[in-house]
Amino acid sequence: MPDIATEENDPFQFLGRDGEVARIIRAFDWSSTPLGKVEDWSAPLRTAIALLLQSPVPIVMLWGEDGVMIYNDAYSVFAGHRHPALFGSNVREGWAEIADFNDNVMKVGLAGKTLAYRDQELTLHRKGYPEQVWMDLDYSPVLDEAGKPAGVIAIVVETTERVLAERRNRQEFQRLQSLFSQAPTFMAMLTGPRHRFVMLNPEYRKLIGNREVDGQDIADALPEVIEQGFVKLLDQVFQSGEPVSRTAQRVMLRWTDDGPLEERHVDFVYQPIRSDSGTVEHIFVQGSDVTERVRAENHQQLLINELNHRVKNTLASIQSIVTQTLRGVQTKEEASKAISSRILALSRAHNVLTNENWDGADLHTMIENALDAFQQAGREAINITGPKLRVGPHAALSMALAMHELATNAVKYGALSTPDGLVDIEWSIDADDIFRLVWTEIGGPAVTKSDRQGFGSRLILQVLPRELQGKAELSYEPTGVVFTLTTTMDAVSDRPVASGV
Repeated sequence: MPDIATEENDPFQFLGRDGEVARIIRAFDWSSTPLGKVEDWSAPLRTAIALLLQSPVPIVMLWGEDGVMIYNDAYSVFAGHRHPALFGSNVREGWAEIADFNDNVMKVGLAGKTLAYRDQELTLHRKGYPEQVWMDLDYSPVLDEAGKPAGVIAIVVETTERVLAERRNRQEFQRLQSLFSQAPTFMAMLTGPRHRFVMLNPEYRKLIGNREVDGQDIADALPEVIEQGFVKLLDQVFQSGEPVSRTAQRVMLRWTDDGPLEERHVDFVYQPIRSDSGTVEHIFVQGSDVTERVRAENHQQLLINELNHRVKNTLASIQSIVTQTLRGVQTKEEASKAISSRILALSRAHNVLTNENWDGADLHTMIENALDAFQQAGREAINITGPKLRVGPHAALSMALAMHELATNAVKYGALSTPDGLVDIEWSIDADDIFRLVWTEIGGPAVTKSDRQGFGSRLILQVLPRELQGKAELSYEPTGVVFTLTTTMDAVSDRPVASGV
């Protein structure tokens, strides 16, 4: 083992350490460079070299006007395949692809000034082909014994991996944000135990009436949901780490800060998001506004219930028609004809109501439809007049059946039994909302009151006024039969009435 070297027999003693770069420095022919022989190097130069060799951070020193390069082991890794040829070369030539950049560095540094770059993008040829790299660069002048700048020392920290990772993250985040904003369902991200809004998409904003809630705790942003239990549910998810979902959940929301509560129904899930340590940091809210679906389902159920009710009523009406008809006929043929015609009248009334979704019917249309089969070819034997009036389904059916019975009687015995007879049907509404309908026969044979009362008579004189909470009168005038129905507008509109007229 050789004796410990002294400065006289080892001019590189100042290096203070061994290593690849230290060995390169020892073996390099410095006399061929502007620095000259090592023995003639100045103390500041030696000290600067010793310092950079000790650093684990990539450092390169650019000495003199030419910027002769001396660097440490960490920088040799950064230099890639350019190492060790860079050693002792002039920086403008060693990194020829960025000569202009380094020329500026030398001018600024030798003028006694500093430079600092963060995530500086450069194109370097470290692997035999051009590649984009990003670096944090700090340049400071190195002073000689007289205090004048003699070189530039550069601390080089490559940030390429971080920059590219951040760029990928930004692109991924932008992609997710795009998907987030375009999603057909509502979404929001809540953070912390107080569930602060950090992200929400347009559908979520639409759900809450486009209120500005960004950066607010949910209890402050949507105070109406506190008593409805949604904040407590979020607390449960945050504490337990277990997701919670609901279907067709009713929620009352204000679409303006001082507006009324609006009822909505939503399907949703509260999904906890954990950190690397396993603790819940965020809650992802995702769901759909299913208000229209729920309303449609409720309406459908209502229609089904209403249909059941109407079917039962219709069957009861048919049963009554059959029973009452059979009581007043003598033969099967007469019974069959009477039953068929009355059920057909009921069917025509149903058709009118079905076209109106059983929401009522125009009275003129209902009567016209009920009497269409009784019109005589070539002339208008039935005249219908009255103000435009919409009647309820129940009243419409009752009056349609009554019109059929009156017309049937008129064909057999009254005005419609002759070629010139007429029937005039007129209704009116007075100032007290009293509805009055009058059936008047003209031009038929003389009529007299019969002692026999069949189904038709009972229908128009007993059933009809009872169903419409009113009264009915049938008179036998010299000119023909006159029938009058009097009731209230509440009754003909199917609104409940307190008592009869």
